[in-house]
Amino acid sequence: MDHLMSRNQQELDPPRVQRYEALLDALESLTRHDDLTKLFHELAQRLRKVVEFDFISVMLHDPDENVMRLHILESEQPMNIEIGPNLAPSESPGGWVWQSQEPIVISDYEAETRFPHITTTWRHFGMKSGYYLPLTTPQRRLGAINFASARPRTYDSCDLALFARTARLVAVGVDNALNFQSAQDYQLQLAAERDRLRLLLEINNAVVTQLDFRQLFQQIAGSLRRVLQQDYLSLALYDQERQAFRIHALDFPAGKGLMQELMQEEMIVPFQEAPAGQALKEGRPVVFGRADLERLNVSISRTLLADGVQSHCAVPLVSREHNLGTLNVGRLQENSFIPAEVDLLTQVAGQIALAVENALAYRQIEELKNKLNEEKLYLEDEIRTEYRFAEIVGSSQAVQNILRQVEIVAPADTTVLIQGETGTGKELIARAIHNLSTRKERTFVKLNCAAIPSGLLESELFGHEKGAFTGAIAQKVGRFELADGGTLFLDEIGEIPLELQPKLLRVLQEQEFERLGGTRTLRVNVRLVAATNRDLARMVADRLFRSDLYYRLNVFPLTLPPLRERREDIPSLVRYFVQQHARRLKRTIESIPAEAMAALTRYPWPGNVRELENFIERSVLLSPGSVLRVAVEDLKAPPDLANTPATTLADAEREHILAALSQTNWVIGGPSGAAARLGMKRTTLISRMQKLGIARPR
Repeated sequence: MDHLMSRNQQELDPPRVQRYEALLDALESLTRHDDLTKLFHELAQRLRKVVEFDFISVMLHDPDENVMRLHILESEQPMNIEIGPNLAPSESPGGWVWQSQEPIVISDYEAETRFPHITTTWRHFGMKSGYYLPLTTPQRRLGAINFASARPRTYDSCDLALFARTARLVAVGVDNALNFQSAQDYQLQLAAERDRLRLLLEINNAVVTQLDFRQLFQQIAGSLRRVLQQDYLSLALYDQERQAFRIHALDFPAGKGLMQELMQEEMIVPFQEAPAGQALKEGRPVVFGRADLERLNVSISRTLLADGVQSHCAVPLVSREHNLGTLNVGRLQENSFIPAEVDLLTQVAGQIALAVENALAYRQIEELKNKLNEEKLYLEDEIRTEYRFAEIVGSSQAVQNILRQVEIVAPADTTVLIQGETGTGKELIARAIHNLSTRKERTFVKLNCAAIPSGLLESELFGHEKGAFTGAIAQKVGRFELADGGTLFLDEIGEIPLELQPKLLRVLQEQEFERLGGTRTLRVNVRLVAATNRDLARMVADRLFRSDLYYRLNVFPLTLPPLRERREDIPSLVRYFVQQHARRLKRTIESIPAEAMAALTRYPWPGNVRELENFIERSVLLSPGSVLRVAVEDLKAPPDLANTPATTLADAEREHILAALSQTNWVIGGPSGAAARLGMKRTTLISRMQKLGIARPR
């Protein structure tokens, strides 16, 4: 037995035993690493004890790009490369081995001509010969392994068998490491996909449930921050009318200077001066580095750079109808946006675009709803108002001339100034102009400027924002907004204060204005019909009315004749009013005495048609039978009243104040002054004097 053991030990080559032991150690190392880089490093160290080589490398096939990727495992000399060139399988010996599953022995790289790309590289690094073997497991082909030497050499059958076994073991280790790496990559992909879906779900929920701009954007900023690293987040909404962006900074914890202001309010930036303009123009995400921001050299890019932003990504917000703006993300690191992050921002931008569109639509609906509510209340009030005319009554030449002028001007959308004494039917003519125009399907809105205190007139005309003044607890829509697309009738326009006249002039010229206390410019399409019983030309001369506004109003003047100048219409008006009020008061009036009609026709009617209507209503009410009873004795006017025009209230007030001033020798204040005699404050009297154009004679 001892003889046999001695003989077996002699037959075993000690170096070969050591090589097999080293091979077993290499096999053991395959089970300890799941990282491909660490596995290659330890494997190279252990294989040096198994086989002789000066250089070892692994070529793995990339199925996505169909190339062989070279990994340098071990080299006797520094080669200054860790990953070599990527070549097509047919261009490298490793690729040929991977395809054919047959080993290749290259005894001398100098004589090798089949693979010029790779053999030139090895010759450059001093390699003379190499041996390529396939890395294959029962499940798949991985690539090839190469043992190279710095001298030409050949391998015997024992060496080749050892190389083959080594290659099979290396294939198993590489496959395990690749599988583990794939599993890790898959887990990372699942985690990233989970975060992406969670982000999109959170944004979608915010889109559905939150309609307030500021709260909606803050929710989006918080959700995006958990998934994507960001140092600056803003939303640039495109204002087509201004050709500019309204930039809202949503999240900038490191911000300072202007960025702190942006966190509180929006910034208006012209289209050409914003990085967002390029993204919106090209319709794709655009990433700006520091050099790009410096090259732009506009206010917003300088502000971003001053606050430390080095990378800026602008992603368009596109809805089905139009471009809404951009989502902008900034970072303090330069060139830090990768394609996957840009793709995620693009998906997020799609959700935000829907949110912005919904919020804008909601705001527009709310504004229209408020406007419709205002119109509803206004029209209900109009319905409750008893119209003095159902149609224009009168066949006199004066009335027919006015109606012909109405037919001419009504379709033209021209501003009309209706002048005439009180009670002549100025509102009726304004309604006729509206009903004969192309705006007849829209609202006819009226406002008596003398009936509104001067301090509230601006709010009535242009509306106000919540908190614009004490008592402004809600937003109010003005008459110009109510009349958008229709006609606005301003009665007693001569009573508009001087300080308000420039704003009215701007609306007439530009068709735009701002609400009281607001900053947003509103555009309207309104036709203005104005009326007055005052002499505006005289007011302009007395500097009580702006000349430019007067000329803008006096484009097409209409002067309504008083009733005393068209007496032939009085019988028709009397019969019309008798019929109207008899029906309303449930009376039956069948005849009107001739002497009563003659008395009604002779009377000058200083209050014009309004006075006539009121008189007929009283007569119908006092008539017990079917005959109209007219109190003729009430129609006795003062002798001078029948031949002189009626004095307006403003003229009467002016004469009364002048009389008091004359009696006090133009002393206004004090216990014996004109203000005390008139029973008013000194400041009130001075204000009335200025309004009526009263000045002390020189």
